[in-house]
Amino acid sequence: MPKFKEFNIADWFSFYRIAAVPFLLILILWNEREIFTWLLLISYSTDAIDGFLARKLKITSARGSQLDSYGDQVTLVVGLIGLIVFETEFMKENYPLILIAFVPYIFQMIIAFRKYGKATAFHTYLAKLSAVIQGVFILWLLFFGPVYWLFYVMIVLGVLETIEEITLIYLYDKWVAGVKGIYWALKDKRRLNVEQNGSQT
Repeated sequence: MPKFKEFNIADWFSFYRIAAVPFLLILILWNEREIFTWLLLISYSTDAIDGFLARKLKITSARGSQLDSYGDQVTLVVGLIGLIVFETEFMKENYPLILIAFVPYIFQMIIAFRKYGKATAFHTYLAKLSAVIQGVFILWLLFFGPVYWLFYVMIVLGVLETIEEITLIYLYDKWVAGVKGIYWALKDKRRLNVEQNGSQT
């Protein structure tokens, strides 16, 4: 268990997103849509900030990647809960497409926990792009209303990103962080070393 002082500034931005969830849920319960949306915007902003700081200050770590992933996941879930409450009609009208993206995501999480005992933290380029589009769409919907072409792009990217994540889970026997995508995974020494060691036994 890491000591308090071992966490860096990027980690604390991830902690903020996790700690913000109960307050966001309370705002949903109180039907405070505007305050909820602004705080959700702050949470999404910290996701960009912690990654930038980690790279800029060269403080990237497996622990930080995992914290970032947890922060991303809980923020996405609370954002979806907010949409269910504040944009009920939109969610009812489009639930088949939402399920097409969300069910494989749950399936991917189950596979990861069964294999690694925890969520993945690959942080691929596609995952980052998908997260940005998700954030922009959710916030735009809450602030101004739906933009359907952006919604469709979000769904497609979400499905593709989940397929990529599942593929990477099968490519890596052990949990790793920081994989840019399938192309890079095929050349990753961490995966190749495991394969070579396995073939020698």
